[in-house]
Amino acid sequence: REREREREREKSMEVEVKLRLKSGDDHRKACEHFGSRDEHKAKYFQENLFFDGLEQELSSKRVVLRIRFYNMNEKCVVTVKGKAVLENGIGKASEVEEAIDPILGRSFVENPELMLESDLSVLRDTLGKFGVKGLKGLGGFKNVRDVYNWKGLDIEVDETKYNWGTVYEIECETSEPERIKGELEEVLKGQGVGYEYSKVTKFQNFINQTLD
Repeated sequence: REREREREREKSMEVEVKLRLKSGDDHRKACEHFGSRDEHKAKYFQENLFFDGLEQELSSKRVVLRIRFYNMNEKCVVTVKGKAVLENGIGKASEVEEAIDPILGRSFVENPELMLESDLSVLRDTLGKFGVKGLKGLGGFKNVRDVYNWKGLDIEVDETKYNWGTVYEIECETSEPERIKGELEEVLKGQGVGYEYSKVTKFQNFINQTLD
């Protein structure tokens, strides 16, 4: 079982192009364009829930602990992100994630303290490193993600729903962010899709209750 977890766990520096779409109409145009030319790989209804130490041990170090559910209980992933930097439409953050049983994930949401007793490496390592003695849920938001295969990359077109409004965004993870950003901008301009460089992460919008 531990070997399976090692295979499921990924540790990396995540580098993404992040472009904010200006309206629901621009979101529709982007989906129609990529859907007409490229493979529509998946549609995910995501629930994103966040947690912090009782003494802000994680947030004070700019560390984000997230549990994400896909299509209710089809899939669940625990992710720890560190010190995200977002500049000129390119986001970078260290990331460790591990796929877990969705039922286990739901139990963590019901009682965050259970994560302190977990043998999952992503939790054990993070909570131990930052000296977390107690955990609390921060709430979260929902996101509808359409994934398209574009030039061998995953283009993710998001509709993020907060209690105070909706934000639309395109993300693309790549090892060549400057080149891909330029090519993606050309596509969007050619299709009359209004966009700008994302200035904050989805999590920052959630914490600050903004739509930036």
